[in-house]
Order: sequence, then structure tokens, then C-alpha cells
Amino acid sequence: MTHRPNYGFWKGDEGTQAASKFYQRCHSEPPQAERNPLSQAAPVQHKESRFLSAVAVRNDKVFFRATKLLWPATPIAYHGFALPLPERTLIAALGRRVRPKGAVAAGIGDDCAVLRLPIGNVVLVTTDFSLEGVHFRREWHSPESVGRRCLARGLSDIAAMGGNPVAAFLSLALPPKLPQRWVDRFFDGLLKLATEFNVTLAGGDTSQSPVGILADIVVVGSVPKGNAILRSGARPGDRIYVTGSLGESAAALAVLRSGRKIRATGFPRYFKPIPRVKIGQDLRQRGLASSMIDLSDGLSSDLSHLCQESGVGAEIHSASIPRALVRKPAREVPLELALHGGEDYELLFTSSKRIPAKIAGLSISEIGRVIRGRKLTLISAAGARKTLRPRGWENFRA
Repeated sequence: MTHRPNYGFWKGDEGTQAASKFYQRCHSEPPQAERNPLSQAAPVQHKESRFLSAVAVRNDKVFFRATKLLWPATPIAYHGFALPLPERTLIAALGRRVRPKGAVAAGIGDDCAVLRLPIGNVVLVTTDFSLEGVHFRREWHSPESVGRRCLARGLSDIAAMGGNPVAAFLSLALPPKLPQRWVDRFFDGLLKLATEFNVTLAGGDTSQSPVGILADIVVVGSVPKGNAILRSGARPGDRIYVTGSLGESAAALAVLRSGRKIRATGFPRYFKPIPRVKIGQDLRQRGLASSMIDLSDGLSSDLSHLCQESGVGAEIHSASIPRALVRKPAREVPLELALHGGEDYELLFTSSKRIPAKIAGLSISEIGRVIRGRKLTLISAAGARKTLRPRGWENFRA
């Protein structure tokens, strides 16, 4: 998705110097009784926010231009660090944790981020929401898991293009009574995954939310010009492959929705997803994939997306679909979850070439073939054929 990504941490919450010093001298969680009296009864102010509106490339540097929006914003009275930090203090704390490096020439603290991309590369940009009550629940997911999953969504999109992720931009809206400790742990999870993939948090936006936590992640990557793996390259006769195994996240969600508790160790890829960036890069570098998509909405839906973009149909064999093993003792998830469950963040790709059984240490399974026409067919182990309808995740579906 590339729908109106946000950019640019606000330069400031127009508080007083005394209020700023009050929070700067606090390290983690000061006494609850300590209150900032200067944040009360303040006049209504207008805050400036910036939204990404254009991308320009000059001298191999990428500039994100921001447009300004104004709206009223009344300062909030905070109890020490029990509630989220004032914006300027939060941004300053992030700036101390994250320094420009690699492709990021300038990041948090400037009006725009400046990115240096290799000569001969094109820019990849993707954005994804993580909304409380839709993509996560605080009673189900730890803050670290929410932060990791937030970034993993964008990294998985870059992986599906065979790209190299270089920078992330986070727009984060927080409810006023959210403990600062939750925010700290959220960034712990997000930044840990960023470090694993050498991605720099280079900017974003912050705001107050009246209805829960909302996070929008923008991930920027690069890929050699003309080498991005698109959804539109599948051709009749190509074989269809998936990485890893499917259905673990759907199995975890089914248990949680039933009201039962689960251990993260029994469903590790649901709580700590691993984007298949290295495998996507390997497929691109070796010229093996004719088309590719990441499995975020479910196999049936994402296969439908790929076939629609390529103008083809597909036949897949149910017995060939790799089903995840969950819990202890390990048991295989039902076929329906592997077919229609989302948030696996594996890769689905097509190829006319010979594909190794493993890439980067992960198993690769051939599950079917691309055919002429537009029909999707599921073939059972007994040879029975039936139409495969997309039943994975889809927003706004009744």
C-alpha cells in the first residue's frame, strides 16, 4: 500500500522550558505524585504536522518533501512518566537511540530525511497500518511484539520485491493514559528488528489518539533498476512456490479469539515474525522468480492478487501446502488455516527455473502451477478438483 504515508516528527510540543526540564531530568518512571502544573489551563494552540507529499531524487540522494497541516492541540497534564512523554522529549529520546547511518545521511531532528541510494537503483516505498483492536490487542500482545510486528509488515513488502530495506518512518498516535513504559517497550521491539535488518528509523510523526494506539510504518528500500520482482510476471507453465510453512498466525489467533491464553513460545512466528528479506534478495540476484508477493492476507487471497496482476490462473495441490507445526507437543495446523490464514509473512513466488529445496536455510515448497485463464483450482490428495476462492483477510468485507 502507498496511501498517504505520514512524515516528519513534529519539531515541538509548544510547552514551557520548565516543563521540558521537568521531563528531561526523569530517566524512567518518576513518582506518580509528581505533576507538571504548567501543562494545565494552557490556551489552545495550533500544532504543525507534516505529511509526505513528494519524493525527489538529486545527486543520488532522496528528499522527502512535506506539506504542512494545522489543527488545534491542547497540552495534556502528565503524571511523570506514567503517561506518554511530551512530544519533544519523546523525539529527543529517540534521537539519542537512533543515529543516521548507512543510506541515511540525515534523519530524526530535521524537516526531511536525506537518503543516499546506490547509483543505478530505484526507490521502493511501502506503508502499512497497525491499529489497536484490528491488528493487535494489548491484552494479547506484548509491547515488544506490537513494535516488531509493525515494522515486519513493511519489511515483508520490501522482501517481496527482492529489495534492500534502508530506512523506516513511523507515525504514531497514542492515547493520553498509555503508560510511557509501554511506549518504551514498543520501540524496543521495533528497533531490535530494525537492527537485525540494518534499517534506520529516520523520522515520522507523533500525535494524540482519542481511540487507542495507531501506528503507520513507512519503509523505504532500493533495488537495481529493472530488477524489482513484481506481481505481474507470472506466465502459464511457471511453477508456484512458497517459503517456510503456513497457518501458524491463524492458529494463534483462533486460540486467542476463543478466550484461551497461549505462550509466545508455542507460536513464535506470530509474536515475532521474521520477514524473508534475504530470500527475496537471493531470488532476485539469481534471477529465479518471475513474480512474487508476500503472504500477509493468506495464501488463497494473495495467490488471487498475484494471478490477477499477471492475468493468469493457478492450480495448487492441497497435499503440497506446507502446514505449520504449533504448540508442544507439535501438531500440524488444519488445511483451512494454511490456505486462508494471514500474517505468515512468507513469500509466494512463481518460476520457470529449477528451485533448490532450501534457500538461506529455509525450506521451499512447490505447491502448484500457473495456467491460462483466470480460474484458481484446489486439487485434493485424491485428485478431486474445486474452485479455490480467496477467503483470507480483506478490509471492509461484510
